[in-house]
Amino acid sequence: MFDMEEAYTIAHLLMIIAGLIMLIFGSIGNLLNIYVFTLWSRSRQVLKDQHQNTNQANNSSLYLLVSSISNLIVLLYPLVTRIIFDGFNYSVSPNQVILLCKIRFFVLHTFDLMSLTYFCMATFDRYLITSRNAHLRNLSTTKHHTKQIILLIFLFFCLHNIPLLIFFEVSSTGDCDVNSNQYSYYYLYATQIFLHGIFPIVFLSIFGTLTFQHLKQLQIHVRSHLNVDKQLSRMLVLMSIAIVISSIPYCVEQLYYGMFAHGNQQQSGLIFLLHVISSILFYVNPASSFYIYFISTPHLRHEVQRLFYRSKHRPHFTNNQIHTITDLHQPH
Repeated sequence: MFDMEEAYTIAHLLMIIAGLIMLIFGSIGNLLNIYVFTLWSRSRQVLKDQHQNTNQANNSSLYLLVSSISNLIVLLYPLVTRIIFDGFNYSVSPNQVILLCKIRFFVLHTFDLMSLTYFCMATFDRYLITSRNAHLRNLSTTKHHTKQIILLIFLFFCLHNIPLLIFFEVSSTGDCDVNSNQYSYYYLYATQIFLHGIFPIVFLSIFGTLTFQHLKQLQIHVRSHLNVDKQLSRMLVLMSIAIVISSIPYCVEQLYYGMFAHGNQQQSGLIFLLHVISSILFYVNPASSFYIYFISTPHLRHEVQRLFYRSKHRPHFTNNQIHTITDLHQPH
């Protein structure tokens, strides 16, 4: 058992070390994601395939592109300030309330919810595309409509989180807190628990499982290597599992704060350590996506290799083999 002082020390060190690792590698990973998904979202406009709707084919890449941009913003601002708060035990002064409370939590919840929502949309699009039901496949939107959906999601969360700019203030202990009792309940249960926790867990559990079943059926009926589209679907299924696993502790922590906010002070050191672990897991999602994609997707690995060894790997186009794994010289 840790005493309170040891628990606080371990928590501070853990937040600093893990936070900096996630910041560095997560930022690099999301920049590489942005590069790859930009290529993938554009390439099929240029390289038209006769057997596939080119407007529908790159919807998931578009969603993952804007999700990666959102993740990068979450790492560069909210994560950095979280390291300062929890790692260095920094207390916010009243004259810093706008930058470190109001804007910080607006950026955190707006872009993290956008990232999760865009990823959910990418997963749902893969569910539609991989279905053997022609009606479901036709429900996948065109690229123009996908851009409209992306814009609407952005506007929705910007408007939804405006109250954060109004109600967040500095508490007497130097922490950022909501100063409205009415809004605090909505913030806790709707924003923190439902939107950040329950919704992505349930949605990705359902559609990740259904997409995985579609992939198994495709493997049975297509006796060849998975093509690029199936690689992308498999990649999203693995990332869905990671999001679900890492979201559960955060959701449990928020439930604890809602039910036992005034617990025993003697437990505060251990509770703070658990809070730091939960926070680290929360930021694992935006920090780790590239590495999950890289491990699970040969075509993404090839795109990254081409970026670093462009002079040795010249693109070569073969019109009738653009989408196969074996034709690794095709840009997607």
